[in-house]
Amino acid sequence: MTSGQTLAFGAFVFALAVFVGFLLISKVPTMLHTPLMSGTNFIHGIVLVGALTVAATAHDSLGYVIAFAAVLLGTLNVVGGWVVTDRMLQMFRGRPTRTEREPQPAESKPAPPEH
Repeated sequence: MTSGQTLAFGAFVFALAVFVGFLLISKVPTMLHTPLMSGTNFIHGIVLVGALTVAATAHDSLGYVIAFAAVLLGTLNVVGGWVVTDRMLQMFRGRPTRTEREPQPAESKPAPPEH
């Protein structure tokens, strides 16, 4: 394959992945988006490993640009996934009670009677 054919094939695979991903995500009910995101954080990590592998095999300026963009976008995926997961887990924590939020003033004991 020539480099032009390889680039065209890569662009076709990317466009197909975007289309299929959009169709799949649009079919997911709204209530499942956050748990789905938290469950797929490991996939984002694999994407980042793939991007680093592409970066290691780059030998020309176009390869370096694509590798940089892939690592940047993969990193954004990983960080964004963890942020969403953290927000989701915070939603399931109970609200603090008044005693947990602010300490109550110590009650003063009455003075003992003088004799």
